[in-house]
Amino acid sequence: MAGMVLYSEALYPDDAVERGIFGPDLGVRFADAASVADIPEALAAEAEGLMIFRHFLPGHELARFPRLRAVVRMGVGYDRLDRAACAARGILVCNVPDYGTTEVADHAIALALALRRGLLLHHAAQRATPPAAWRYLDHPLIRRNDTLGFGILGLGRIGTAVALRAKAFGARVIAYDPYQPNGTERALGIDRARSLDDLLASVDTLSIHAPLTAETRGMLGARALALLPAGAVVINTARGPILDVEALAEAMRAGHIAGAGLDVLPVEPPGDPVPTLLAAYRAREAWVEGRLIITPHSAFHTPEAWRDIRVKSAETMRAALLGPRPQNVITPEMF
Repeated sequence: MAGMVLYSEALYPDDAVERGIFGPDLGVRFADAASVADIPEALAAEAEGLMIFRHFLPGHELARFPRLRAVVRMGVGYDRLDRAACAARGILVCNVPDYGTTEVADHAIALALALRRGLLLHHAAQRATPPAAWRYLDHPLIRRNDTLGFGILGLGRIGTAVALRAKAFGARVIAYDPYQPNGTERALGIDRARSLDDLLASVDTLSIHAPLTAETRGMLGARALALLPAGAVVINTARGPILDVEALAEAMRAGHIAGAGLDVLPVEPPGDPVPTLLAAYRAREAWVEGRLIITPHSAFHTPEAWRDIRVKSAETMRAALLGPRPQNVITPEMF
């Protein structure tokens, strides 16, 4: 056996899929640990590959993995990994960018449509005690799609899929992503904003699809939200810390932001102090009723996507450890 791949969590009932992909050259172990720090020393000392799903991998833990050659983040986002510390050790870091694309894109569009069609507003009104009159509601949320500017922040795989879906519903789509080459927007038949401020000022619905980096952390705060037109909707299916949810709460309470759909929060699972929006949502307070949807970081999930994570993560680890060449590398400075 050439080496051992360690999963920091016991994600699956057996290792049949992994053995089929790794073959005889790589063994598989599941640590079933509460965190990377709780992985037994014997397993850490043996691991040449480390699979990370929910856990965080801080740099100071790497010393416990003397044989480690590759880390695969079993998902798109890689903010859970200390990439600089891994690079300093010569450890290859990869992610799985091509799973859950359709699921997250569908989820983002579903959130936007549910809010813009007033589904939750009417739902809340009709189940009130007593129920509202049997008639439609007039509200800033409810708008025709082909009158709206639909903004995409981050035009990667998921952002692109959302852009195409929004176009299909008739919206004028505008994207901002300074890391995409010129002409990407032309290939998609959408418009391109030259700055974040330009994007915010020109869209009625903003859908966030950027990775969490030092640049994007806290990118959308009170000043940014104020640039959105009155009656705007904010959708976040990316990473919670990109958006200041307390500033969003204030903008919604003031009526400037008409509605929001959040699949992610700054801290997950949320703990004390619970964000204002989540507390109001759970209490069904009048100022968020029908205007806010919160889902528990579930946008990625279908049985098909769950299998994709498993298979694609194993394939990525095999390529990293056995070749012929690594895939989905997010430590380009090493190559």
